[in-house]
Amino acid sequence: MDITLKKYIAHVRETDKEEQSLKKHLIGVGNSSQLFASKLGLGGYGKLIGLLHDFGKYSKEFQDYLNSAVGKINPDEDDYVDVVGKKGKIDHSTAGAQYIWNILGKKGNAARMVGQILSLCIASHHSGLIDCITPDGKDNFLRRMKKPEEKAHLEEAKSSADTEILSVTNQILRDSDLIEVLIQRIKQISENSKSSKTILYFQLGLLVRYLFSCLIDADRLDTANFESPQNARLRQSGQYIDWEKLIERLDRKLNSFDKKPGIGEIRARISAQCLKKSKEDKGLFTLTVPTGGGKTLSSLRFALHHAQEHRMERIIYVIPYTSIIDQNAEELRKILETGTDDAGSIVLEYHSNIVFEAKKSQWREKLLAENWDAPVIFTTSVQFLECLFGGGTRNTRRMHQLANSVIIFDEIQTLPIRTIHMFNNAISFLTDTCGSSFVLCTATQPLLNQVDLKKGNLSIPAQNELMDDTTPLFAELKRVEIVDKTRPNNRWSDLEIAELALKEINLNGSCLIIVNTKSTAKSIYEQCKSLVEESTKIQNDNFFHLSTNMCAVHRSDRFKNIKANLGKTPVLCVSTQLIEAGVDIDFDCVIRSIAGMDSIAQAAGRCNRNGTQKLGQVYIVNPKSEYIKMLPDIAIGKTISERIFREFNSNPESLGGDLLHPKVMKRYFQYYFFDRKDEMSYSIGDKQGLAEDNLLNMLSENTNGCSEYRRKNGNQFPVSPLRQSFMSANKTFEVIGAGTQGIIVPYGAGGRDIINELCSAFDIQKDYKLLKKAQLYTVNVYPNMIQKLNQADAIVEAQSDSGIYFLREEYYSEEFGISERLIQKMEFLNF
Repeated sequence: MDITLKKYIAHVRETDKEEQSLKKHLIGVGNSSQLFASKLGLGGYGKLIGLLHDFGKYSKEFQDYLNSAVGKINPDEDDYVDVVGKKGKIDHSTAGAQYIWNILGKKGNAARMVGQILSLCIASHHSGLIDCITPDGKDNFLRRMKKPEEKAHLEEAKSSADTEILSVTNQILRDSDLIEVLIQRIKQISENSKSSKTILYFQLGLLVRYLFSCLIDADRLDTANFESPQNARLRQSGQYIDWEKLIERLDRKLNSFDKKPGIGEIRARISAQCLKKSKEDKGLFTLTVPTGGGKTLSSLRFALHHAQEHRMERIIYVIPYTSIIDQNAEELRKILETGTDDAGSIVLEYHSNIVFEAKKSQWREKLLAENWDAPVIFTTSVQFLECLFGGGTRNTRRMHQLANSVIIFDEIQTLPIRTIHMFNNAISFLTDTCGSSFVLCTATQPLLNQVDLKKGNLSIPAQNELMDDTTPLFAELKRVEIVDKTRPNNRWSDLEIAELALKEINLNGSCLIIVNTKSTAKSIYEQCKSLVEESTKIQNDNFFHLSTNMCAVHRSDRFKNIKANLGKTPVLCVSTQLIEAGVDIDFDCVIRSIAGMDSIAQAAGRCNRNGTQKLGQVYIVNPKSEYIKMLPDIAIGKTISERIFREFNSNPESLGGDLLHPKVMKRYFQYYFFDRKDEMSYSIGDKQGLAEDNLLNMLSENTNGCSEYRRKNGNQFPVSPLRQSFMSANKTFEVIGAGTQGIIVPYGAGGRDIINELCSAFDIQKDYKLLKKAQLYTVNVYPNMIQKLNQADAIVEAQSDSGIYFLREEYYSEEFGISERLIQKMEFLNF
């Protein structure tokens, strides 16, 4: 087949075999990437990497592959290729990267830096960002840039490319400002790096990731819009409802609230203060408000007015747990989505449990969720961190949407300790370089501004606290008293805790017990159950247990039942800490197993939340049955809280006279961060025989990888200015700390139906909608429990070699979720 007679194509639509020309695809991606990158003043670079990202598709090898795949070349022709064998093996990304590197890599240090940044984006656009220097000391970047012509096809592509593509590309590369614009941005990052090479190179890595994100999103959008033109019409492409209209809708809701003296008046004052501060310049803010102070709507008020004041693009709520997202997102939908066509276009949820249905409104939400194309986004801290540090391309494509946005990080004290320096450097990059504003919300503000300066801390101006004076606020919103009932020498038995809870129910009406382990929660629940018949005030129907051994749907149903009964009839709930952060629930009394002071404060937020009593009681106990040695976050927090209790009992006034006073929290985090300062860089230990390392280092100077390189190359330093092990670090970030396996459980008719569908699915691995739905009925189980369930023959593989497992029905309990023992037949048949 004569290659000169053929049209160069990028894609062939599966439904009607329509062809998208390579020229049209490259121009389309270049234009979108330019638009995304222009938020940082880097539009020309975005256009360049977009024009060259698929440059290798001009090769005969790729065109023959594509034409063979769609049947345009018959199997008996000489040019036909083995489509199955060649899938994913024809390199079409190296040519564009080499095009840039061969020009800029020879022009001095500044040009080499710019060239490497741009080439990295192109070379990585199918795999995720590649390692520059690998952990074992190989110069992976230069290896790609030296890939031979027969595999990279650069010269062939240059001779075959459309004239317009070459003309625009060369025009950009000849621009006298090409090097200077990006170098100025790099100098700005350098000035903000606090004279730390670690911070400088970490943020340069984030700059690479930002441009990479622009390219990935542009490429995926252009391809998806060609494949499904009808879906293109459902996208918003940044054309959102005016902030003014959303402000009017929020004001209407705020004006409907009771502002009489008490909690209503205090919440109104907090909201007014947030409105006042919204006129401030962009930057990093804190909102330190006790639980129950109305942080969600007050921070939304700040965000809407701040976004309008500075013409910002979107508001992103980052929340620690999916269980909180549902209620907060639903609350905001009711307020903001009041127009006839607003459903799913203003408030968008994105988290691992979300399932989009086939109906048009939900399908549109799915499309918008792919790249966070909406004015108000709700996501989890896990998804947010994956967007910044995770591997592959799916989450990375959303990173550019973080620029010029208001980002509200709720319950910031839940940030994983190992990510602190990486998080701090990313936030500094987003505020200083990307023009975003951050609001760190909590009742217990961690001291992110007091960690190691050279590794990355946050500069938070004192005037950027949204509340003028937080100390009186804690006194005004004081609704509970922390009562230290821990016993140093005679810890509480589970029976004694159960007796205390039932006593409080008889006195007050409802009680919540929060403990640190699932086994202790189960034991105390059973002790309560054995005593409940003696109680005249509580019935079995109002007696609840909560733990992560239950699937998401099960926990959600349980929350609804608890809320429906509270305030109407006596309620007793025994739970692990999953109920603490952000759950809008109000008990008359709380019993909390001792943990960190931040956890104790969060638990206190579930007591007398609405101020219906004069003063609620939060009892702190130390159970005999809790074994927390394998839970370092809880164990260290517990030890420091015990120290705080001793200091408070010795001199209450030195800590504000109240165990929920801000002085207590400040001292707690000083101790906590000092004890754990060595954990904040995301250590990964030994890996494949290499020296111990951490992700902060791998994503910045990569000293271990560079040392290995020098050892192998006569003590010479790598030529490449950027030396990060991007892919190795990003993959490690994705998997470290997981340690669990998801098991699909037969909760209710929904769970049983999902299991039946999985067992009969034609291609279970590709039925993404079914797998997504199954997440709602999945429990993540640690290896020790997996072993016990296997020994009991309690888990079954849905299909041979699928790797997808479900729990037998007789091992799932209405009371406890997954059970290691066979439960009674009537128990599982009746739920």
